[in-house]
Amino acid sequence: MDDLNTREGLPEPLRVLLAQYPRDIWQSHRNFDGLTRFWLERHLMFRQVLARLQADTRVFIDRGADPKRFSPETARMMGFFLNQLDGHHKIEDMHYFPQLMGLEARLVPGFELLDSDHHALDAELHGLAEDTNAMLGHLRARNAVQGRDAAGRLEGRLTRFAGFLDRHLIDEEELVVPVILHHAPRF
Repeated sequence: MDDLNTREGLPEPLRVLLAQYPRDIWQSHRNFDGLTRFWLERHLMFRQVLARLQADTRVFIDRGADPKRFSPETARMMGFFLNQLDGHHKIEDMHYFPQLMGLEARLVPGFELLDSDHHALDAELHGLAEDTNAMLGHLRARNAVQGRDAAGRLEGRLTRFAGFLDRHLIDEEELVVPVILHHAPRF
């Protein structure tokens, strides 16, 4: 149940504050502040950039988009995505999660679960970088067939990663935001 590959949501004992602070009241709650809004917007941005990477890769595979345009745009977007997501997780692990654990000791296992997710996602980020670099290398060498095959492998990894990331982000939001609404910590 704790494995990001098979988890279907937060385990019930970790949903204790979510029952008190369901998603539909978050933005109207008096303790929902700019930092919480910014944090949720970052999650939305990760989902949007990943969806764009998937869509652009599919277009390249299906319709043969121009490699001269596809390659630099993919390299730029993937670099942005990987760096931003890595930095986001580091800030959470080193700054926010320890503070939130101190406020809500009964949810420490949930923050440990999220930390475990970050390690699993980190391995996936390395795989995304490797697959992207392999594809870009074939396209730079003007090897269209191997480039398209590598794009297919990248698209498969992006699709799997999208499922992992979405599960993690939903669980993280449903653990963190209720703690913030309940305790109104100052970061």
